[in-house]
Amino acid sequence: MQRQSDHKAARGAAMNADGSSIAIAALSWISADGEMISRFCALTGIEPGQMRQAAGEPGFLAGVLDFVLAHEPTLMRFCDDNGIEPATVQRAHAELAGGAVPGPGDFV
Repeated sequence: MQRQSDHKAARGAAMNADGSSIAIAALSWISADGEMISRFCALTGIEPGQMRQAAGEPGFLAGVLDFVLAHEPTLMRFCDDNGIEPATVQRAHAELAGGAVPGPGDFV
């Protein structure tokens, strides 16, 4: 039950559309799915128990969005579940990674 309520709270945060909120929503979304969290841990080398500590480290949230963006089916599912556009996730990643954040009319 707690996981679902955490995910719902993170989903609301994703609607704010700032980079950190979207990445935290993505982390919550990943954590709520046993198969997804297993894949995330396998690809990143992080253990589930280390995530809270890692979330405070520079670059971790950008890495979460790297994971989501690297696999189109994952990206589309995350976007569908959270009511956001893939370009919003890409802009959030650019913001967190220190890159240029595309504006309206820019092609992403």
